Amino acid sequence: MSRKIVHIVGTGTIGEPLIGLFCDFKEELGIDEVTFHKNTPLTTDRSKVKSLFRRGARLAARADRMDGFRAIDIKPEFETEEAIDRASVVIDCTPSGIGQKNKAEFYEKYLHNTTGFIAQGSEFGFGKMYARGINDEVLVPEEDRFIQVVSCNTHNLSVIIKTLGIDDEPEGNLVSGRFVVIRRANDVSQGSGFIPSPQVGSHKDDQYGTHHARDAALLFQTKGIDLDLFSSVIKINTQYMHVLQFHLNVNTPTTLQRVIAKFEANDRIATTDKIDACEVFSFGRDHGHYGRILNQTVVAIKSLHVSKNGKEITGFCFTPQDGNSLLSSIAATEWFLYPKSYESKIQYLKPFLFDEV
Repeated sequence: MSRKIVHIVGTGTIGEPLIGLFCDFKEELGIDEVTFHKNTPLTTDRSKVKSLFRRGARLAARADRMDGFRAIDIKPEFETEEAIDRASVVIDCTPSGIGQKNKAEFYEKYLHNTTGFIAQGSEFGFGKMYARGINDEVLVPEEDRFIQVVSCNTHNLSVIIKTLGIDDEPEGNLVSGRFVVIRRANDVSQGSGFIPSPQVGSHKDDQYGTHHARDAALLFQTKGIDLDLFSSVIKINTQYMHVLQFHLNVNTPTTLQRVIAKFEANDRIATTDKIDACEVFSFGRDHGHYGRILNQTVVAIKSLHVSKNGKEITGFCFTPQDGNSLLSSIAATEWFLYPKSYESKIQYLKPFLFDEV
């Protein structure tokens, strides 16, 4: 049996915790080796890289940057293309646009040897769109070699839509979905990008508004489902969490109790009586893996409202940014490696999916 090697490109807000997760659950996930690529030798990242070494990860770098890494006491073991060539699955966690560039420059050359390639939500068009538990059934072994894990907020929209508008309901139950994505300015790990005041976004997509509704619609289209969705976005001056406001119109009347029961029955949804993002964020920091909540959303129960006729459902939920993308990235990796048994293997992550926050 060939060795199962997972290679992660990038060590940012998704790459670093993903490397740590694979290292910590290597045996349970059936992985023999974890390698990762870092682009630039920085003394500010040295402690992070050495911590990943201690967890068992092995570093790759460009040939012309090897000496730069050695100069700051970091020793790469592989060159860039060598690491890709020997990998079973490659997960690209680089900033927006670089994944597509890497696909054209490197990944397409190694389809003979590497089972699959995964990129994150910013890499629109990289491959088949995917979110764990939303469209697993449309993945086709040996055909889908490139997968795009949708963004964290698209995960949030999609799980709300599926739970309230599609699951256990007559076909066509969802009439429309309207969303406001309230984005945090930058991650707590990032030293730039903060804003001094709320900043509204533009509606660049004539049909869907922003990419969040567009990507959710395209995600469901992989299942043959066409949805009427529209999203708007505003960025606010906080580093804690994204928040989603949703308003769904449905054909079949429901009640607040039924809505809550559906949320509680979905193990990828956490509920909370907390109303402050800082408290939800703090829970993840204290109890999540690498401080991440792996649920796709955290629904604020106190914010939920159902109209008198039972056909309009409104509420707020918190987006576990990075966390839900991590879950889907691991699920897609295990699907590439073990298409017949990946469901059982990823159950080892269930302790980091919370019923309540």
